[in-house]
Amino acid sequence: MTVSPQVAEEARHPPEHPAQRRVLAVLVVSQLVSGVGLTAGVVVGALIAEEMLGSTGLAGLPTALFTGGSMLGALGIGRLCQAWGRRPGLGLGYAVGALGSVGVVVAVVADQVALLLPALLVYGAGTATNLLARYAGADLASPERRGRAVSRVLLASTFGAVAGPNLVALVGGPAEDWGVPRTAAPFLLAAVGYAVAAVVIGALLRPDPLRSARAATPPPAPAEPAEAAEPAEPGKAAEAAKPSDRSRAPGVATGLWIMVLAQLPKVALMTMVPVHLAANGHGTGVIGLVVSLHIGAMFLPSPLSGLLVDRWGALPVAAASGVTLGAAALLAGLAPADSVPVLAAALLLAGVGWNLGLVGGTAVVTAAAPPSRGAATQGLADVGLSVAGCTGGLLSGPVVAAGGYETLAFGCALVALLVALPAVRAARPARPVPAGERR
Repeated sequence: MTVSPQVAEEARHPPEHPAQRRVLAVLVVSQLVSGVGLTAGVVVGALIAEEMLGSTGLAGLPTALFTGGSMLGALGIGRLCQAWGRRPGLGLGYAVGALGSVGVVVAVVADQVALLLPALLVYGAGTATNLLARYAGADLASPERRGRAVSRVLLASTFGAVAGPNLVALVGGPAEDWGVPRTAAPFLLAAVGYAVAAVVIGALLRPDPLRSARAATPPPAPAEPAEAAEPAEPGKAAEAAKPSDRSRAPGVATGLWIMVLAQLPKVALMTMVPVHLAANGHGTGVIGLVVSLHIGAMFLPSPLSGLLVDRWGALPVAAASGVTLGAAALLAGLAPADSVPVLAAALLLAGVGWNLGLVGGTAVVTAAAPPSRGAATQGLADVGLSVAGCTGGLLSGPVVAAGGYETLAFGCALVALLVALPAVRAARPARPVPAGERR
């Protein structure tokens, strides 16, 4: 039977699910507005902590708290998505993030540290939701387009995330008229952004991509009863015992390794840059610009990262992530303390390296997660991502206080190089099995 070229092409590249374009459009809109909330804690979190707690060594505490909240949020939202679908999971996550943002503003106005710390924890749910949305973009995507689908959702976060720090000056004046300190203005923007994203997801994410993906997945074929068979020849038995391509594919643990070790040095470097710049006489305008460039570099390369993952595979992209992050950390450590351009260039590289690691690791986790528990597994993977961010944020302050920013940067360079380890291991030729062991 002759197969037409069109049928063969469709078999190699299956058509896109009819709901995928609508799903991506809704996710893009929600990411555009929720991206504003991503940068609030980064831009002023350390400055608020230093001011309210009176210690540079505790300046990394807000990052540790909201990444800890992101960890709890990823766990809860992943399970909620698994049970009820993406729409209720993502919508509730954004709503909780908005509530936490309001709590931070109230804590700063009232000068209450006891309220600030739990509010930062709750605020982290918005960060978790913004990142978990990338999995929703891949629910209905074919394997050949999965990397690019993830990258579109991540790219949409760029505009709000980059605009957020630069809107501080615009919002800061009216905020002070309302009795809100200028440093809390980014959290006002975060509250609005997360609230609007919750409404967009709740009202427009129909059909639910995860539920549609499950409905489109055929049930597993029933196992055929075992039949008596003649003993296989030794050569055929050895051939049957060889692992399949599926078993040799990278698993969830590999994807988690990539994302965690890309996240930890990136967060550590980023957390202390505002404090490092402020200590050298630079104002919030310069700090906001540097952080904006870094956030842009975190998300703008997403289309290229997705294309590279789809074309080359996730592990080579992970290797590029480790090398890029290592170079960024070394540059940050060698940069003169008063050189804003060099520090900005280092953070640009760190953002690009993180993006390569996130997209590559996400592709591995999405492909390896069992269909029956895909969303819950993705949430657990992002728990690891948040643990890494919490660790990086928590350790960054004491390391800088004890040894300076240079010590932190060189330590981050060593950690970053480990991101490439799965690619190095996969590139090693398989050890030939001696004839005696095959018997």
